[in-house]
Amino acid sequence: MIRKARVIEVRYSSPHQLLVCEIVAAPPPIGAEPAVSFQPGDACRAICYPDLIGYAGVGDTVQIEVSPLAKNLGTGGAAMVLANESRLPFDDLPNPGHLVKARYTPYQKIVLGADEPDSPFHSVLQAADSLQGLPVLVADIHSALPAIVAGFLQGRPDGKIGYIQTDGGALPLAFSRVVAELKAEGLLATTITCGQSFGGDYEAVSLPSALLIADLVADLDAVVVTQGPGNLGTDTRWGFSGIAGAEALRVAAALQGHPVAVLRMSSGDARPRHYGISHHTLTMLTWMELPPIDVVEPVFQADCPVEGPLADPDSSFAPLVASQMSLLSEHHRICPVETAGLYGALEDFPIKFSTMGRSLSEDPAAFLAAAVAGKYAAELLNKA
Repeated sequence: MIRKARVIEVRYSSPHQLLVCEIVAAPPPIGAEPAVSFQPGDACRAICYPDLIGYAGVGDTVQIEVSPLAKNLGTGGAAMVLANESRLPFDDLPNPGHLVKARYTPYQKIVLGADEPDSPFHSVLQAADSLQGLPVLVADIHSALPAIVAGFLQGRPDGKIGYIQTDGGALPLAFSRVVAELKAEGLLATTITCGQSFGGDYEAVSLPSALLIADLVADLDAVVVTQGPGNLGTDTRWGFSGIAGAEALRVAAALQGHPVAVLRMSSGDARPRHYGISHHTLTMLTWMELPPIDVVEPVFQADCPVEGPLADPDSSFAPLVASQMSLLSEHHRICPVETAGLYGALEDFPIKFSTMGRSLSEDPAAFLAAAVAGKYAAELLNKA
């Protein structure tokens, strides 16, 4: 669904632009069908990527794609600017790169890959085949990222932790305001985008290359791997984009890294399939014939007012999680980690937490489960 619109406000311009647009033209209705939504005079928000489209200004005429808004989607629920009819973006060629991201779409982007021959790091990566024990924390949902970082930095304040964005969710790294905020606060050392994803400090063709860049080029102490914002699920066992986390765990193990599974857990999700440990995580860890890996289990504090209900054996939550952890123990190494002090650290963290619209106080299990994985990675380094 494409509309022509006029920009009436620019809300912010980094890491992407958020525009308020007024529709000025729409296609005519088909046959006797009534006119669909987003007709002339209607207003909506739209995201513009200056790196692809150029910057938009108030008064510009733009073409926007409104299907996500019409479908009332979650993370993807915003219109996207397709073109700016008032101005063209500056040319970004010639440049030394030849990696094409978002290939064979109108917005394909040519970047310099750290692993290609024109890169100054090519010689380092050309024959590389070991991560030398690098902790690789794999989550199947993007909202876990800031809590993982918070947990890691609580255990190793001077540690360097980075982020690899895979291409299961948003392709532009610039869609993630969380990543931009973590970088601005100096909490995230490096970003790497691999596959069709683009916009990181380093670009990589593949996930194995991205992991090796994290170790040998960026010199990280630990790295988080997850898709960008916009997890796609279908309420089926296999139909969710986070399933790619299994590949990340397998690759990290094959390259002699230290893979660590981050549990997607929720005490606030009303959907039974995501309450306790999400069925997405259980599928990823039990159906994909992974080698035994470390699965970090949060040990909630019974004497903490927030965590007490999560540890209560008479609640609906704790017995369910215990049974799910028993299943995971048949496949992997369970690594219990105390949550002591983590909730306060998350409250004080400069980045606000949100998963599916729920905050830290509304879903403490979600963020504590991610934070203990980061804490565990820090403990691995501290023991080394």
